[in-house]
This record gives sequence, structure tokens and C-alpha cells, in this order.
Amino acid sequence: MTMTATVPFSVPVSQIGRGGRPAPGSRPDGEGSVQVQLDPSLKIGTAKVFAVYGKGGIGKSTTSSNLSAAFSKLGKRVLQIGCDPKHDSTFTLTKKMLPTVIDVLETVDFHAEELRPEDFVFEGYNGVMCVEAGGPPAGTGCGGYVVGQTVKLLKEHHLLEDTDVVIFDVLGDVVCGGFAAPLQHADRALIVTANDFDSIFAMNRIVQAIGAKAKNYNVRLGGVIANRSAATDQIDKFNDRIGLQTMARFPDLDVIRRSRLKKSTLFEMEYSPELESVQQEYLRLAAKLWAGVEPLSATPLKDRDIFDLLGFD
Repeated sequence: MTMTATVPFSVPVSQIGRGGRPAPGSRPDGEGSVQVQLDPSLKIGTAKVFAVYGKGGIGKSTTSSNLSAAFSKLGKRVLQIGCDPKHDSTFTLTKKMLPTVIDVLETVDFHAEELRPEDFVFEGYNGVMCVEAGGPPAGTGCGGYVVGQTVKLLKEHHLLEDTDVVIFDVLGDVVCGGFAAPLQHADRALIVTANDFDSIFAMNRIVQAIGAKAKNYNVRLGGVIANRSAATDQIDKFNDRIGLQTMARFPDLDVIRRSRLKKSTLFEMEYSPELESVQQEYLRLAAKLWAGVEPLSATPLKDRDIFDLLGFD
């Protein structure tokens, strides 16, 4: 069964593996819960696909947008997809709040064939193409359906064929299969975290989600991005324990905060030595991801073990 329910936010149970078939010896995706399955016809294609996760408010949208800008500076054709009802993922790229795919679909009574690409895809800084998937009405439906419909629209309008990099910027903590749906499309999952207990606790759950999706899909752990962190001792301790690696670190600088207020990427801000250092870190991260990073094999901890590891009684 594919994502063609007549009720806009109906969600089927997923039983699908790579290429539309259950993986040998694996449990069905979403066993024990209701999830959106991946229609094999919605495979994104040849682009490198990254899904950015992390605790709510950790700076995923700022990280994603500046990473998109960095990829574009390397000459790559980039598409960023915001997956949050707040629909502000691409705010600094486009200088405005974009209408969401769900909002636009609602205007045509969910007759997707009536939409044009310019209704839901907008060009941002340095040619980065931007889409805000949005989310279902509060308390109803599933974010996984929204992600699926967004990718379906992009495929139908051939908007993924000339794309080198796709970045999914996904809301907050992974608490259900719907929030994990972008992992069904991604090659590598990146986790944004700060050097504090709550961020690391969320990171541990994200590692669990990636491990679950990796049983039936191609996604693998790419690495950790330390954000708003002068020190990384807690992150390092957790990484060493479970098998993660930090790929980049961005300190808690005022210029990063101000870039958000100015609706700008970091590549548009007035020059300063500390800003140049951050820009170079983003360019280095983009180049590393483009070259390809080996998948990490991490073993998440039990909740009690995280408390013990990070020194809480």
C-alpha cells in the first residue's frame, strides 16, 4: 500500500524494505507502531541526501542552512527541505517565511496535479532551492505523510533530477516513526548536539532511530556536529562510549545569533576573523560530506547508563 490515502493524513503500517521489499531477516519497519511506508517510486535518485537531527532548539535550522550555503559555495546544486510545522528552516536562505507544501496542497483540496513548482519551491541564497514541508494540524496525522507528499511532488515535477545535494532539516527529538521518515530517504544522518545532558540524551534516541531505520533502508550514521559548545568534554565522553565521532564544532558566537536576526546566512555577514573561522568550518564540513564519510556503527545506551556516564545521581 502506498501513500495515496483519500483522507489527507491517514497512515498505513510500513512493511517495506530497500527497493520495496522486506529486508531478509529484518523486522518490518515500524513493527509495533503505525508508520508511513516508503513508496519505492519515491526514491530521490542520484543526489547525496543528508538528514539533520538533534534536540529541539539546538540550532538545526541554522546549521542546515549554513551547510546548504557551504555546499552551494562548492558549486553544488542544493535543495533544503524543512520538516517542521514551524516552517522556518529556510528563513535565512530566502529572507522570508515560505508557504508549506501542506498549506499549498490544502488550497487545491489536495489535488497535487494542480500545483506548479513555483507554488512550493523557492530560490534562496546562492541558488539554494528551498522547500518547507510543514506538518499536519496539531494533534492529528503524521509528519511522515508530509515528508512523503513533499518528495512525491518534487519527483513529479522532476525537481530532483538536477540536484546534487538534498538536506532534510527535521524537527526536534525523534519520538515516533513519522519524525523518522526522512531517514528513509537519506544516505547519511547527521546529529547536531550541544555539550549538555539533554542534548546528548536526545542524541542517544536519534542513534536508536537511525539504527532501526538502517535495518530496512540505506541510511547510516554520518557523525556529530557540536553546536553552541565552547567545550566538548561531555560529547566526547558519550561519543567514545558508543562509537560516534564529531565532524565539526561551532562555538556559541554572537555573530551566529545575529545572522538569524538579520535573516542571513553566515556567508552574508560582515567580515570578522571569528566569522571567517566559522565559514571555513562549514566549507570544510561540506567538502568532507561531499567526498563521502564512512558510516559509523554506534551502540546506543540505556537511559540509566547515560545518567551514570555523565555523572548524574
